[in-house]
Amino acid sequence: MSPYVIVTTEGLESAPLAWLKERVQVIELTLKDQSRLGAALARADGIIVRTYTQVNEELLARAPRLKVVGRAGVGLENIDQAACHKRGIKVISTPEANTHAVREYVFNLIFALGRPVVRLHEPVAAEVFHQYRKTSRGMELYGLTFGVLGMGRIGRAVSRVAIALGMSVIYNDVVDVSSAVDFPAEAVAVDELFRRADILTIHVSHRVGNRHFVSADRLGLMKPSALLINTARGEVIDAKALADAIKSGRLSGAALDVHDPEPPGTDYPLWNLDRVILAPHLAARTQGAMDAMSWVARDVVEYLHSQ
Repeated sequence: MSPYVIVTTEGLESAPLAWLKERVQVIELTLKDQSRLGAALARADGIIVRTYTQVNEELLARAPRLKVVGRAGVGLENIDQAACHKRGIKVISTPEANTHAVREYVFNLIFALGRPVVRLHEPVAAEVFHQYRKTSRGMELYGLTFGVLGMGRIGRAVSRVAIALGMSVIYNDVVDVSSAVDFPAEAVAVDELFRRADILTIHVSHRVGNRHFVSADRLGLMKPSALLINTARGEVIDAKALADAIKSGRLSGAALDVHDPEPPGTDYPLWNLDRVILAPHLAARTQGAMDAMSWVARDVVEYLHSQ
């Protein structure tokens, strides 16, 4: 058994966790285990976190032996990378692990908003059956304009699906990503993106300047028939402005998988609105993606043994 000690704070999937336990000493904690956290951090050579553990100056000061932080996921906003770098601590993540899951989930939300399934749970009268057929009019994606805010890894993945469905893709990104866009897509200015998109999907990071980037003014540019999808970062959207747009009919619908804060409080302005789907941060929660993210354990162990 290796002498290394690795702390996990938000769990790992069973196979990666079993693999890890065969190679190092593992201390499994939860975010509620604050009474045990100090002693565990004092012994930790590595720590593996998910979304909600804050790897900040306070935590790092309690972990004098720490050599590596593994993020079983993609975003690094809960990790103070500068503080880690100052201490010579390596930060490792799994940027490719959830691409397929999030891509599929984006279209799950689009179909749930634009083409909801009418489920018959019991026999219905003929007039009821035919009334459904007379009144149900779903959104057909073919020929629509698919707008992507943030043409990174996931933005490109969802764009390819949109093209396969016969949609036209437009996008905006803060950097020139044209060399990575190997499919028909038009780069446009931000305001044009909001004006032209029939469906706008958000795939930006938590970088400075992105808080409330989707503001009242930008929402006001959108078509009344448009749908807004956010599986990226909750703070990117001004929730009150979005609620106002939905209530006033200036926007047809929205589906949000991420929120600010998480979970959203009782004062969240988007609760109980028609044509709004609020999901509890599920885009990456497939077994395949969860396994792939948890396998950051392998990279953490390899890094420790390389030192």
